Amino acid sequence: MLAALGDDTDVIVNFAAESHVDRSITSAEDFLRTNVIGTQVLLDSARARRVARFVQISTDEVMGSLTEDDNAYFTEASAFAPNSPYAASKAAAEHLVRAAHHTFGLDTVITRCGNNYGPRQFPEKLLPLIIANAISDQSIPVYGDGKNVRDWIYVDDHCRAILLALERGRPGAVYNIGARNERRNIDVVKSVLAALAKSDALIEFVKDRPGHDRRYAIDPALIESELGWRPQETWESGLTKTISWYQQNSHWIERARSGAYRDYYRSQYGSEIAAV
Repeated sequence: MLAALGDDTDVIVNFAAESHVDRSITSAEDFLRTNVIGTQVLLDSARARRVARFVQISTDEVMGSLTEDDNAYFTEASAFAPNSPYAASKAAAEHLVRAAHHTFGLDTVITRCGNNYGPRQFPEKLLPLIIANAISDQSIPVYGDGKNVRDWIYVDDHCRAILLALERGRPGAVYNIGARNERRNIDVVKSVLAALAKSDALIEFVKDRPGHDRRYAIDPALIESELGWRPQETWESGLTKTISWYQQNSHWIERARSGAYRDYYRSQYGSEIAAV
């Protein structure tokens, strides 16, 4: 990694991560290697090359699960309570970034975000899985009762927030990024089915995954007030753009859902993937 970074490197923004909770439950090894050891390698490289700023892309999942009280939100001061191997690995990475700032004086910023959606998202994630299955009239697996709540944000809005944090964030700061867009998983599924004029009969409730967090909800007040960030996409406009992209790129979906992914899908949901 040291050889890969030139002496003229200005900043490092660490997006690199194993990010799928289900896969971390099956095996945590890759998550430890990439999310923990990989972050430390990058931090060491940043210090060796005297990089001006290191931005760590984290997740709301490091803070665990909220109650279903509508007045409960994650803030930058919320305690860590990771409930999956994935979340634990991202929490560990945050600790390493914090340590690099406080021990070595490295200029760091951490951002935490909720569920992203948009074009080109790998189809093991919820929204592209729903869209791809609905397009092909295949059943859509929904964990448990479908009432788990996630905070959704269009990917371009997230990237704009990261750029602001990179350019204007306080050294050592943490910023929660959220579009104030909480939705139950079952309602997300029904939104896609309605947009595609598909029947709710495609919904298939499956056994819940172990340790499934019930609710995430982000308070983005700090990044809004300090950096002037606001989302530009509504849920409706972002979802329309996302669905349209997948409709127009069926060959991309088919390639992404080939090979080992088919074996993963079969083991996870107990069914086969239909052709797009």
